[in-house]
Amino acid sequence: MRHTASLLALILAASVASGAGAQDPVEPPATAPVVAPEPDQPPPSPPPPPIQGVDVAPLVAPDAFSTPGRDTGLPPGLWSGASVATARVVLPLLATKPLTPAGQQLARRVLATGAPGPAGAGSDPVLVAARASALSAVGDPKAAAVLLSRAPGLDRSPELSRAAAEIALLAGDDARACEVAEGLSAGRDDIYWLRLRAYCQVLAGKTAQTQARDPIYGRLMAVKLAGAGDPGPASLRNGLDFALSRSLGLDVTAAKPAPAVAAALVSGDPVPPTWDLSVLDPTLEGVASAMVAGQDLPAGGLSALIGAAADADPKSRAKLQGAALLAAALPDILAPDDRARVAAFATPEGKAPAGRSLALDDAARHKLIGETALLSLWTLSDAGTAGPSVADRARIVHALALAGLPIEARSLAVEGLLALK
Repeated sequence: MRHTASLLALILAASVASGAGAQDPVEPPATAPVVAPEPDQPPPSPPPPPIQGVDVAPLVAPDAFSTPGRDTGLPPGLWSGASVATARVVLPLLATKPLTPAGQQLARRVLATGAPGPAGAGSDPVLVAARASALSAVGDPKAAAVLLSRAPGLDRSPELSRAAAEIALLAGDDARACEVAEGLSAGRDDIYWLRLRAYCQVLAGKTAQTQARDPIYGRLMAVKLAGAGDPGPASLRNGLDFALSRSLGLDVTAAKPAPAVAAALVSGDPVPPTWDLSVLDPTLEGVASAMVAGQDLPAGGLSALIGAAADADPKSRAKLQGAALLAAALPDILAPDDRARVAAFATPEGKAPAGRSLALDDAARHKLIGETALLSLWTLSDAGTAGPSVADRARIVHALALAGLPIEARSLAVEGLLALK
């Protein structure tokens, strides 16, 4: 009984204590003591700032057309508005088809200029190689070598590497050509590289296979390998033939070089063409002299020439009218009477397609220097060393003068005067 009473007393006490807790005030909780940091302990670091967002822009491939071959004085907006499709047609033509001296002068200045190329051109290794090859073929191999020395991805592009190897061979730098051939990682099995590496192995004193099926290369390489025999005459079809012929001690001056090889073998910096004006009629010599000097014709000189051409006898009419057309192509505006006389000239239309002529006129009107030059060079390359017709030449002269290439315009005009029959 005593145990039961004790248990009841405990239950009752717990019950009373529970009720009293709900009514009695609650004692405030004890505050945790503040612990001071140790004297040698640094204060806690502040939280790091929130990470800001970072804008990531894609890397833009470098424009290889921006590499200058030399200083030309042309503006950095040279290729503004130019068509990469036109460049893809014209540049390979310039590397294979010879131009007149005035045409070469135009091509050298434009192609050696460092300026962002037509959209997509600067990142196209094939087009960069075509630019360098064309520059070498029009007589500026030094500028072409500069372009190729700075071209990205040389070892990954057979086109760039071949241009570099050819220019090195023509410059007599066989070691550089062999270095390019050895470093190429793409297209190594092309017949050109097989032949070049065979030549390089012979230079290094190693045996090599003659890459046959080319009788000229075969006879030269066979003698090079044997160290004796008759190699026949020198060959200057390309840089490799030239290098082989030179290494065999052949008379390279006796061989007829391909046009691109002949231009690339020119030593020194390119110079503007020179003109023998003494062969011109006295009537035209003064006109040509003013053009060469970069001067306007004497007062009334153009009107007098146009008038003489309009009234010329049938025997001399074609020549005088051609000369008057070339002279009239240089000024921006003709006098009304002169315009009427020129419109009545019987000079036939040129050979350039009408669409190209229209595109040339449009590019010149908008002062698109590079596009005007490319379209002009297209027609000039089609004409070859004989030069374009009087009508095509006059249109090119006028277009170049309008677009901002007056030096080249006058040079083409003088060349045309000298070509008149």
